[in-house]
Amino acid sequence: MRPGRLSIAFVLLAALACSHESILPEQTASPRLRSIELKAQSVVLSPNGSAELYFSVKDPDYVIPELRLQTGSGANPAHFRLTGFTRTAGAGLYVATLTDAGTGEIYMEQACLTVVQKDAGTGNEALFPSDYFTVRSEQQYPGPALETGLPVVYVDTDDGQAVTSKDIWKAAGLYIRGTEAYPGLPQVLSCEIRGRGNTTWTWPKKPYALKLEERTSILGLPKHKRWVLLANFMDRTLMRNLVSMHVASLTNLAWSPHCVPVELVLNGKHQGSYLLIEQVRIDKNRVDIAELTPEDNSGDAVTGGYLLELDFHFDNEFQWTDPHGSCWQMGGKIPFAVKSPDAQDLTDAQKTYIKKYISDVASVLYGEGFTDPENGYARYLDVDSFIDYWIVFEVMCNHELSNPGSVFFHKDRGGKLTAGPVWDFDWGVLSFYTSGGRTGLVNGEAIWYARLMQDPAFKARLKARFLELLPQLQTIPAYMDQCEKRLEASAALNFKMWNPADDKSQNGGNIINGDENLSFHDAVTRLKSNYETHLKVIQQKL
Repeated sequence: MRPGRLSIAFVLLAALACSHESILPEQTASPRLRSIELKAQSVVLSPNGSAELYFSVKDPDYVIPELRLQTGSGANPAHFRLTGFTRTAGAGLYVATLTDAGTGEIYMEQACLTVVQKDAGTGNEALFPSDYFTVRSEQQYPGPALETGLPVVYVDTDDGQAVTSKDIWKAAGLYIRGTEAYPGLPQVLSCEIRGRGNTTWTWPKKPYALKLEERTSILGLPKHKRWVLLANFMDRTLMRNLVSMHVASLTNLAWSPHCVPVELVLNGKHQGSYLLIEQVRIDKNRVDIAELTPEDNSGDAVTGGYLLELDFHFDNEFQWTDPHGSCWQMGGKIPFAVKSPDAQDLTDAQKTYIKKYISDVASVLYGEGFTDPENGYARYLDVDSFIDYWIVFEVMCNHELSNPGSVFFHKDRGGKLTAGPVWDFDWGVLSFYTSGGRTGLVNGEAIWYARLMQDPAFKARLKARFLELLPQLQTIPAYMDQCEKRLEASAALNFKMWNPADDKSQNGGNIINGDENLSFHDAVTRLKSNYETHLKVIQQKL
């Protein structure tokens, strides 16, 4: 093949290549080497780049004397090399380094790692190969059409079929082409994917949940197994969730999801602009509270931690309503659910405890003497968190705190009920179609806040905190300008595929955010204008 000319090498598995039987008599092989297990089934190499492939031997005491790399035909690979291998700290765990050979060609080849064991007496070799894995050049993935400046997330289901269920996980492979700011993945990771969302799942552009086999840092974000790809179908600006998470990060809320705009390619087809975001989970890198076990049924142990969701969809396994408060769609009752621990892991004692705690909070809040600093609501609520939580919802004009939908509280062991984290800011955010935000507060009567606002001390604290945050909140329009430049190329491709105005099918024939029929740039201009208008309203009304 002439130098510099691109070719695609698809090498079929050969029956004689990478044989999984020793080619020498059994007595010459090391009795301690029983098997080789790969930790990934695919490796992606950038031009002249390297990637690591982790693998293990079954006997942790076995030391590999020599390791070779072969293609499916049994030959040495032409497009990549094994440039080293190292034993790591894990028992029996090794890492092999594969490096692109710099041919400039596009390739996808099957290969295996082979442990070589030499007989000390005869010098004969016994070969112990791994299973096959795929080595791919990064250039084979879609190129110029997806050069939007955003990372590209590639998900390929193992069976090549579409993701059609919110309940059934499908096995898949995940690869990410990164950018200068956001590192990609050096190899394809095994994962599972399924649909997610309530109303959003019914729209043509689908949101997805990802579950990795191991805790992994994605795009430089803290390690975890669980991630979400938000479709932002109804959002002509593509930035409502992105901006909202940024606003939340300016507060003292314990944790707010990190997120990165990306392109999504599913089974080889570009799906448009998505937001890769951390899923709300109890974890040291996310909602950092104690994890309840079925043995935690009394004393201090039963007091936490609980992750609660307030959502009018009322579709969780363990849920109930409390009669104190305000909710538009639940007859005034507030819907509560335990999101973590999972319903099947919750014990009766834990269910009884958390329901009673919520009931006690509400009873005290709506009872006499609720403003008492020692025996009133402050005994049960982390007041500062409830103030910051309200500010995020209010400045973003998100009425779902009043509804409520996708509203989260959590309670740590021995701690008070704490507001947060924030989640799901696309429906009606910074839209005066769904709220009276042009002239008044959006969440002044939300859930428990109507009662909290009756306490002069709470309202004074809320106003003081808002004024403290105001200089940072006034920087948000400039941040929107940055997001506009960042998303411009992605938006151009996205809106050739999807029409946000189709969301009217879910809202009685009316568009929801009010900018669905605008251009991307006009929608961003409107978003900034609405934000600045409502920020002034808040200053007047508090």
